[in-house]
Amino acid sequence: MVVASLLPGVPGPSPYGAPRILGVVSGLIALKKIRDSFSPLTQEHHMTYGNDPGYNPGGNPQNQPGPQGGYPPPQGGYPPPQGGYPPPPQGGYPQGGGYPPPQGSYPAPPAGDQYGGQYGNQYGGQYGGQYGNQYGGYPAPEFAHWGLRVGATLIDGLIVGVPTWILSIIGSALSASSVDEETGQVGSGFGIGLLLSLVALVVCIGLALWLKHKEGTTGQTVGKKVVGIQTVKEQTGEYIGFGMAVVRGICHIVDGLPCYVGYLWPLWDAKRQTFADKIVGTVVVRAPR
Repeated sequence: MVVASLLPGVPGPSPYGAPRILGVVSGLIALKKIRDSFSPLTQEHHMTYGNDPGYNPGGNPQNQPGPQGGYPPPQGGYPPPQGGYPPPPQGGYPQGGGYPPPQGSYPAPPAGDQYGGQYGNQYGGQYGGQYGNQYGGYPAPEFAHWGLRVGATLIDGLIVGVPTWILSIIGSALSASSVDEETGQVGSGFGIGLLLSLVALVVCIGLALWLKHKEGTTGQTVGKKVVGIQTVKEQTGEYIGFGMAVVRGICHIVDGLPCYVGYLWPLWDAKRQTFADKIVGTVVVRAPR
């Protein structure tokens, strides 16, 4: 107002101008105070989430990071059932799994002449433990000595040889008598003699196979049964069967090749075996009585 009064050509103030200006100034001052009162809220809106020093969603102490990997599970696991766990069985649980061994023991092997003391004194030695394990604790069988084997072979040889020899002699005689020495003509008896010779061959083979069948299925030929011995598998003590009995008979050819040494081998062999026995894995033992 003073300036306005000093300037020439400027009209003087109105008597109503001063109160109006004071009202405008007072309103501006009030607006500034209202703006200043809202300025902290505006600053909060401009702050990024998580940078607020007063923000503490986890309830951790100020300026300390939360636990890594999340919060740990409650210690101790699940609570035990009501009443507690049942006590272990008497003697504890079996170690290593499986079922506990049966109470008591297995029955002893049967006693008697077949497996009793009669053979207990005869069997044993260095092969007692071996056959004791194979035959379930029973004593090892006694190996047949060389004399018994020779006796059985002679008896079987007579069974096969006698019929064959008789038929062969008759057939050869008929064939020879049917030929005229002067003219060389052949009579009718020649064919009969030849037929008897063929029959003799068939009888020889048939009797030999029959004896091998008996040896394979029962362990004994007729001769072995007479002298009381039998042929069994070395590892199990079982009968060898018909097929293996035939193979064993063929392998006896090896026994006769080196001056019949294989037939004499049981004289000093610990198991009384021939070469054929060693090849097929058999032993000749005393038969149970």
